[in-house]
Amino acid sequence: MLFKNPELLYALFLLAIPIIVHLFQLRRFKKEQFTNVKFLKKVQLQTRKSSKIKKWLTLLARILALTCIIVAFAQPYFPASNQTLQEKEMVIYLDNSFSMQQKGKNGELLKKSVQDLLTQIPSENKFTLFTNNNVYKDITITDIKSDLQKINYTSTPTNFKTTYLKAQNLFSKRKEVLKKFVAISDFQQQDVKEVVFSDQIENTAIQLVPENSFNISIDSVFVKEQHLDHIELQVNVSSNSLSNQLFPVSLYNNNTLLAKSSVSFEEKNTANALFSIENKEAINGKFTVNDNSLQYDNSLYFSLQINEKIKVTAINGNKSEFLKKIYTNTEFDLISVEENQINYNQLENQHLIILNELKSIPNGLNSILSKHIDNGGYLTIIPIENIDQNSYRSLLNTLGVNSFGNKLEEELKITTINFSHPLYKEVFNQKIKNFDYPKVNNYYALYSTSSQILSFNNGLPFLKEQNHVYLFSSAINKENSNFKNSPLIVPTFYNIAKQSIQLPKLYYVSNKTNTVEISAVLQEDEVIKVKDSSFTFIPLQKRYSNKVELTFVEEPKKAGNYSLNTNNELLKNISFNEDRKESELTYADLSSYKNLKTNNSITNFFTQEINANEMNLLWKWFVIFALLFLVIEFLLLKYLK
Repeated sequence: MLFKNPELLYALFLLAIPIIVHLFQLRRFKKEQFTNVKFLKKVQLQTRKSSKIKKWLTLLARILALTCIIVAFAQPYFPASNQTLQEKEMVIYLDNSFSMQQKGKNGELLKKSVQDLLTQIPSENKFTLFTNNNVYKDITITDIKSDLQKINYTSTPTNFKTTYLKAQNLFSKRKEVLKKFVAISDFQQQDVKEVVFSDQIENTAIQLVPENSFNISIDSVFVKEQHLDHIELQVNVSSNSLSNQLFPVSLYNNNTLLAKSSVSFEEKNTANALFSIENKEAINGKFTVNDNSLQYDNSLYFSLQINEKIKVTAINGNKSEFLKKIYTNTEFDLISVEENQINYNQLENQHLIILNELKSIPNGLNSILSKHIDNGGYLTIIPIENIDQNSYRSLLNTLGVNSFGNKLEEELKITTINFSHPLYKEVFNQKIKNFDYPKVNNYYALYSTSSQILSFNNGLPFLKEQNHVYLFSSAINKENSNFKNSPLIVPTFYNIAKQSIQLPKLYYVSNKTNTVEISAVLQEDEVIKVKDSSFTFIPLQKRYSNKVELTFVEEPKKAGNYSLNTNNELLKNISFNEDRKESELTYADLSSYKNLKTNNSITNFFTQEINANEMNLLWKWFVIFALLFLVIEFLLLKYLK
């Protein structure tokens, strides 16, 4: 038997007081003279003997009653299990990802979990609770009642391996404490890969599985074809199981319905729909599909806008007709000038500057090109057969780029393509090992092999990129090379220009680091604000002379269409969507994991916990015994003669 308040047992020493009083016969008898002394002596002996028995019995009943009262206040108990006596720490993980929108027997999984926690956790128990985006440390259920009731779904990515490491860090370092980790989630298969549960923690997974796991998701949208008068958009939709039902897909511009289509999943789990939009004005678009399961993936927002032309200036020491064919008016604003007709003021706001086979770099151009690179611009340098080494070396040293070596008179073929470089990342469907390689008759040695894009068959670079500078090692005119006739000429120069400014995508995925470049010239105190109908924030931004680079990290948290504004002037629209990872709804089998107990109900788990921690309290019995001994004392005093 154990006691909740053992210090009160010291009061038992006070029981010695009535015993001491009883042993010392402090009461004095008064003598009276009687004539028949023999008779009185006999009566006196009988009275004293019966009184002594009565007093001992009364003392015993009184001491037992007081003992029972003291023991009752000390609260004796028998522990229900070994766990009852041990100090415990409990950390609870509540998954509030979008997949917890699925419905169980009693409603949405997350909302039902919140209600169960509020009703099942004893109000005096302390614990730590964390979700995908919040932590509540060392609290009681009363402390976080209002926070739990307001909990909402989050697009914060989930990975149970990371979640478990976070839970371990929330426990104290005390080894003598019993550590209990409780995870409440639907446990999708993709989230619990490679998780190893510690044997130093009592781990319990409460897996909540919905009644119906059928789900449709709008996965992506992209521009399939772009024409002068219209644009064709393809939207990709997926289902996690086959169905012969037709599902309507709608396209909206803000709240205006533009078009409708439908998809089915009779034969496979993926489908797509095509939509044609007039190429007239910017669109704040949204695709929707009707689905009774997860709601967050039933809409996909996108912004379709008329992109500004990329500004390209070519300073020519040789013919530039090939550049005019590549940089057409539909996408580019090309300025082509001779080397003796340069307008230096015009170079300040260009995205890409091309030095096309100049014999020497004009005086004063070095500082302008250096400032151009510092402001985020790009530069392409094509040498001629006989360059002024000193002027080129001065420029390249200023830009922090390795300079040209000696000129080598040797015919070489361009045989190696860096397919992973951004210039060619989406150009080829597969790696090409044998085609009609272009060649050069002479070249300048570039011994730095970093960031090679195209290489000769001797391993030296034909084209390399360093510090936003694309550097050719050879002239590409007809007399020296047939590179202009190669299939590589168009994607090379086209993508160099595309690299010079990051054009906004149709949409971005939230909760990831996204970088967006906007062509804008801001004043010193101006900033770009991002807003929708109810929310405004200022992202991280880096200002250049002709553009602003925006970096999105934590915001926005909500999917939707947003506008980029400065001084209440609309610059562009931008859209964000949540990651579709939660849409798969493939659940893990947790029975194979070591050091992990499983449960399918929050109520069952906490009922078991309460029973395991329960104390068989005995204080009520001792109160009853105390009353019983008091009654016995009363009876002894009244009826024992």
